[in-house]
Amino acid sequence: MYSEFKLAPSILSADFSNLKGALKICDDGGADWIHVDVMDNQFVPNLTIGPPVVKSLRKNTKKFIDVHMMVINPENLVEPFARAGADNITFHVEASEKPEEVIELIRATGKMVGISLKPSTSFNEIKPFMDKVDLVLVMSVEPGFGGQGYIEDSTARISKIKKYLNDNCLERVQIQVDGGIKLHNAQEVISAGGNILVAGSEVFGSKNPNQVIKDFYTNAHSIQSI
Repeated sequence: MYSEFKLAPSILSADFSNLKGALKICDDGGADWIHVDVMDNQFVPNLTIGPPVVKSLRKNTKKFIDVHMMVINPENLVEPFARAGADNITFHVEASEKPEEVIELIRATGKMVGISLKPSTSFNEIKPFMDKVDLVLVMSVEPGFGGQGYIEDSTARISKIKKYLNDNCLERVQIQVDGGIKLHNAQEVISAGGNILVAGSEVFGSKNPNQVIKDFYTNAHSIQSI
């Protein structure tokens, strides 16, 4: 069995001068979530957007806004993003010395809680928190830039995490995968256990982004119907 599939187009790859247009693409294509990559030029070597942009997105969409914080001291941004309208807030285990406190802080805002790990970080680092979160975000590229290629070892890692969740009666925890997600590898990732896929350049860099979104769902449903 697979959890209900969701596509989360990443606006990092969209035209920042026309985010309303990006939201319309997601609406017309039928994407469930909007993925927002937050980078501070410290935890990762890039600088992107903050709570004001999320607040603007919130005013223009009813879709689920998924905030991925790639920042140091994530606790400082939890409440600002929650107030701005995020529905899920994910932080990196590598970015905090007290992950459980960050989890509790996010939970206190009433938002969904996500925890993420870089490709080089052992799954053991987040195992103690699996019963406290709603989502685990598996980075299948090194965080910091869009357009990177999928790290093939990620598929085995996704399967390992899925087995752990099943073996420990934690099937409610969703597995999100971010990095190098394309139509040609989506089925592989979903079959391994990922049920929320983040796609940036594959969607917004295509000639027909609406159709690409629809094709992701077609691929997912073909697996889930087996």
